[in-house]
Amino acid sequence: MLSQFDDYPIHQVAQPIRQVATSDRNFYDRYYFNCYSPEADLFLIVGLGQYPNLGVADGFAVARRGDDHIVVRVSKALGADRADTAVGPLRVEVVEGLRVLRVVLEPGNGDVAFDLTFTGNMPAHEEARHHRRHLERVVIDTTRFVQTGTWTGTVEIDGESRAVAGWRGNRDRSWGIRPVGEAEPPGRRAAAGLQNFFWIYAVMQFDDFSVFTIMQEDERGRRIVEEAVRIWPDADREPEWLGRSEHRLEFAPGTRDVTAATLCFRKPSGDVEVRCSLRLANYIGIDTGYGLEPDWRHGMWQGDLVVQSRRKRVSSIDPGLRLFCPVDHLADFEWREDGRISYGTGLFEVGVIGPHDRYGFTSFTDTAKGVSEK
Repeated sequence: MLSQFDDYPIHQVAQPIRQVATSDRNFYDRYYFNCYSPEADLFLIVGLGQYPNLGVADGFAVARRGDDHIVVRVSKALGADRADTAVGPLRVEVVEGLRVLRVVLEPGNGDVAFDLTFTGNMPAHEEARHHRRHLERVVIDTTRFVQTGTWTGTVEIDGESRAVAGWRGNRDRSWGIRPVGEAEPPGRRAAAGLQNFFWIYAVMQFDDFSVFTIMQEDERGRRIVEEAVRIWPDADREPEWLGRSEHRLEFAPGTRDVTAATLCFRKPSGDVEVRCSLRLANYIGIDTGYGLEPDWRHGMWQGDLVVQSRRKRVSSIDPGLRLFCPVDHLADFEWREDGRISYGTGLFEVGVIGPHDRYGFTSFTDTAKGVSEK
């Protein structure tokens, strides 16, 4: 099963590029992008992935505007050419590797369309390896890189076109193993219980630097993966390790909706505090394939080509469903270091799903009592 990539000297194992090194059904290879207006009134997120061992490629675009949650989602049979990064009307074009990419959703497929070009303003950064086992089976084993940048082009919602020039955003590329496709029989895992999912992922863009931090913890607060680095525009300048990161989340009473956050980086040369003001929440888990809908999951077989659109009011999203939904917040960041303050914008992605001792959550369904931590 050859493809055009096989003409390049890039092989890692003794088989064609189209065939990945593992037969694990959960292998995936994905793009993620976000783009937001300077006025913070529009927050667009786009994803596209291939699942070689499931024979599927799919993608989505989800726009948050006011109380609108607008989705277009697509799925197709994965063809013989892994270089074909289009799924029906949605496509990603690599214009210049690790720097310039074009993302297009053709009009006429729902209430949102766009033709946008991303240009990185910082070097792409390879994050810490993410690895987790459950009953000895590897359930997560991924590599990812992240990059901040700016967008140009146009975005159209409800037939109204809007010019995009210098809008900020970030992108990532990840590949490896994580649960995808149709749900597997749980077997003994049903008796062992579900694992919690406590997750903070912040991508901050300031005028002179960008900061990436990731924290995942088990129910007792032990770190599964963590990293905090500052990236500079100069590709020859080493990323700065920011030490151990700490978090303080605030919740709306009676929910697990995070309303504000403070992060602290314990640098060897002194602490840095970042105050995070959450401006616009994009419920990325709703209708996009992240596992909340049983009929549409990333990598699930839908047919040779399926294009669907969904739309709802954010205010109508079931509060019980939000308990199981990671949220991508458009955020303002106030960086306090050595008596100086820098202001930035970007992504604050958070999920507090299941038990977590520090914040007083003992199950998957209990909610906050109006205090930031136990």
